Amino acid sequence: MNVRESKAAVTSGNPILPGWYADPEARIFEGRYWIYPTCSAPYDEQTWFDAFYSDDLVHWSKAERILERSSISWAKRALWAPSPIEKNGRYYYYFAANDIQSNEELGGIGVAVADRPEGPYRDALDRPLIDRFVNGAQPIDPHVFLDDDGSAYLYYGGWGRCNVVRLGEDMISIVNFPDGETFKEVTPEKFVEGPCMIKRDGRYYFMWAEGGWGGPDYSVAYAISDSPVGPFGRVGKILQQDAAVATSAGHHGVLQIPGTDEWCIVYHRRPLSETDPNHRVVCIDRMTFAADGTIEPVRITFDGVAARNMG
Repeated sequence: MNVRESKAAVTSGNPILPGWYADPEARIFEGRYWIYPTCSAPYDEQTWFDAFYSDDLVHWSKAERILERSSISWAKRALWAPSPIEKNGRYYYYFAANDIQSNEELGGIGVAVADRPEGPYRDALDRPLIDRFVNGAQPIDPHVFLDDDGSAYLYYGGWGRCNVVRLGEDMISIVNFPDGETFKEVTPEKFVEGPCMIKRDGRYYFMWAEGGWGGPDYSVAYAISDSPVGPFGRVGKILQQDAAVATSAGHHGVLQIPGTDEWCIVYHRRPLSETDPNHRVVCIDRMTFAADGTIEPVRITFDGVAARNMG
């Protein structure tokens, strides 16, 4: 189903997706742009995932219910914050479920697998991949990062703490780091949740959400490191509310236009007309770098980004 019908549109406009969605992960799979969001609804109504794809960043189509709670035996409450990756021709989809508050509860971060980016996905383990608190980090908000050498890292965390683990070659197991550690704490200053990692010119850009997700001060900050495991010293904010546009801008993903040094940030925000914390929409804007490699503050817009064909 095409969700943006105006073929004459020259920019994406914001929001880019119809309906209430949040926590978008952004990827390029099989020559298309993809966005994988949370269905933003009252907590216990977040029971499935949709996905969206585009050839040009302007016209988006919807793949419905690519993974549902009913197909995950251990998931009893909400599903949210998906992060998929492709490796060896298969698609691995990491997600949070159940919002556990202690190690006595069942839930945490799961992983599902599919042969296509639109699924359907099936639970790969019949249990969570990470099901307990380590280093004080709540097991939520997974973000998977595949480095140039094929190493896969899963960043995650809530309650103000962040960990990273290495994924095995099968992408559904956790293996130790070379120093013998399994869970490395990488918490930067002011971290709240929503980690995200990209690599540019050999440097690692680690980003995260700050503030409260239901409040207007939700935002994104970042650090730069020469290693995927840090240390990550906070540089500053790159995404935040604009009183003339929207509030609560945060929990994002990043797209690099293939073959270029052009970047887009895909994030959720709350329209000025809305007060319900669950009324979040997915938007896209340009993300640019200064000559010294730092990220310029993002200007959130109603226009979005220009059409960029995949070729």
